[in-house]
Amino acid sequence: MMDSAQLTAHLYLLHSSFRHYVGRDLAELKWQGENTALALDTAPFVLLSHNTDADPIFTYGNQKALEVFEMDWETLTQLPSRYSAEALVREEREHLLQTVARQGYIDDYAGVRISSSGRRFLIRQAIVWNLRDAHGNYAGQAAYFDQWEYLPENH
Repeated sequence: MMDSAQLTAHLYLLHSSFRHYVGRDLAELKWQGENTALALDTAPFVLLSHNTDADPIFTYGNQKALEVFEMDWETLTQLPSRYSAEALVREEREHLLQTVARQGYIDDYAGVRISSSGRRFLIRQAIVWNLRDAHGNYAGQAAYFDQWEYLPENH
């Protein structure tokens, strides 16, 4: 788990990058340091990020993300982010990649995700954005969503 200073710094990266690309504050929260970091970490929505590796690994998941994906911190932060999703159909994937490349984010993503127990859920209206460090360098991607619906199990 991140210590308080690491958590605040990482969530500032997510918040400032969101503001840069999307043009508003993440979850309508003005940045107020540790207080905002705590609010994002304990919020009722899912907030995730992954790094810049060739096969990106999750670097952060707030408490709701850990709950929804049914993982602890250590498991999540060792998981390649692709394992949280079902394969996207090519057209959807191409649309997602083109939009994020063009504008730095997408704010209408929908897709099926899978928890560690195999539970499938549909997310809607997810926002995915690029992360950029203080020097403007690419630093990974993040995702926010507050709409999800568990899908019936296939038997």
